[in-house]
Amino acid sequence: MVHKFLPNSEDSITKLMLDKLGISCVDELYSDVPKEVILKRELNIPSALSEIELEKLLSEKLGRNKSYPAFLNFLGGGCWVHHIPSVVDEVLSRGEFYTAYTPYQPEISQGMLQSMFEYQSQICALTGMEVANSSMYDWGTALGEAGRMAFRVTHRKRIVVSRNVSPERLGILRTYCIPAGMEVEVIDFDSQSGTTDLRSLDSKIDDNVAAVYFENPNFLGIIEESASNIVETAHKHGSLAIVGVDPSTLGLLRPPGAFGADIVVGDGQPLGVYPNLGGPLIGIFATKTDPLLLRQMPGRLIGIANEKGDPSRRGYTMVLQTREQHIRREAATSNICTNEALFALAVSIFLAIMGPRGMKELGDHMLFKSHYAQKRLKEEGFVAPCFSGSFFGELTLNTKIESETLTKKLIQHGILGGLPLGRFYHELKQVSIFSFNETHSLEDIERLITSLRIAAR
Repeated sequence: MVHKFLPNSEDSITKLMLDKLGISCVDELYSDVPKEVILKRELNIPSALSEIELEKLLSEKLGRNKSYPAFLNFLGGGCWVHHIPSVVDEVLSRGEFYTAYTPYQPEISQGMLQSMFEYQSQICALTGMEVANSSMYDWGTALGEAGRMAFRVTHRKRIVVSRNVSPERLGILRTYCIPAGMEVEVIDFDSQSGTTDLRSLDSKIDDNVAAVYFENPNFLGIIEESASNIVETAHKHGSLAIVGVDPSTLGLLRPPGAFGADIVVGDGQPLGVYPNLGGPLIGIFATKTDPLLLRQMPGRLIGIANEKGDPSRRGYTMVLQTREQHIRREAATSNICTNEALFALAVSIFLAIMGPRGMKELGDHMLFKSHYAQKRLKEEGFVAPCFSGSFFGELTLNTKIESETLTKKLIQHGILGGLPLGRFYHELKQVSIFSFNETHSLEDIERLITSLRIAAR
C-alpha cells in the first residue's frame, strides 16, 4: 500500500531497495533478533482514522484534563503556576525569535546571542553569582551536571545531599553521578524544623567529599536559615557548595552568592514560562569566576566585545561552548547539555519587566499568601505547618487522612493540590504541601479551606 506521508512505500521502490541490500524481504533486516521475542501477530491497534475523526477523538481526550485556570491550582514542588505578563508572549512570538533555533554559527545570530547574554546577566544579578551559562534543560539536569562538575574540579567521588531536597531531582543526580563512579550520600533533615541536620552533615562530611548540595527554600518549603553554616562546613573540607533555588523567592531571600555558594542551580520556569503539563522547563546554572570552575562549567557562555577600531560597536559571540558537537569533541564537559533559547528569552523579558521592585513584590505575595493560609488553617484546627522552620510560599499540611486520598477528594471540588508527600517520605503519608503565590486571591484560599474542611472528614 502506498502511503502519501511515507517515502519509498511503493512496492517497486521497496523491491529495488531490498535487491540492493541482497535480501528478499524486510523481515530479514531483523534476523539477528531472537525469534522468541518477535511478535507473532498483528499489532493490537485500531484502524486508521480520518482527520475529522482524529480531531474529535483527541479533543474528547484532552477535555478530560483537569488544569488551571478551570481548576484552582495549589500544586508546586518543582513546577508552578505563576502570572505571565502578556508582553512576554507578545515578544516571544515574534518570528525572529520563535523560529530561531540555538545558534550554531553564532556570528550571524546577533539577536539571539544578545538575548542570551541579557539572560545570563540577569541570572547573575538574581543569584548573586558572577557567571551564568545560557541555560540548560531543567533544574534536575542542571543539578546532575553540577555534581559531575564537582567531581572534575575536586577529583573526589562523594556528594552529600540533604534528604529535604526534591526526591525527583535527587534521582536525577544519582542517574548522572553513579555511572561516573560517584557516590551520592543522603543525610537526614531535622524532623522538628524540617531544615538540614547540621550534626548529621558534620558526621558525614570529610576531605573526600566533592560537594554538598542543599536547596533554599527546600522541598518542604522551609527556609534553610543555617545556609551560611552549611556552606562554611563544605568549604572547611575543601568541598564545593551547590545550592538549589526557586528564583521567584530571590526578590526577598538572600541570594546564594551572598552566603558563599560555589554553584547555583534552579529552574527559571516560574519566571515567565508556562507549566506546560510538567515541561519543558529551563535550567539555571551559575558559578563563580574562578577559572577552574569556569572551564568546567557545562553549557554555553555568551560574551560581548567592542570593535577595536570603533569601541562604540559591540558584537556577541560564544566564548565557551563545551558540547561534544563543538570543538571539544571527547573533551566536552557534557554530551547532552544545551540551552532553552526561547525560554531563556521568556525569562529575560519577565525579569526586565519585573525589575528588583517587581521581584520583591512577587516574593511579598508568596510570603503573605502562604502565611495567611497557615493562619486560617490553624484557626480551623488543621496542623499547618508540620515543621517549626520558617516557610516561604509552600506550606505543609497534615489533615490526618492519607494525602493521596485528600488530593483525589479536592479534585472533586475543582482544586488541584496539594502534592502528597507520602509519595516521597514514608513518615509523611498524611502530609501534603500546598503552594501559594500572586495568582491566588484571599477568596481562593478561603475556598480551599472550605473544601479541606469537607474533604478531611
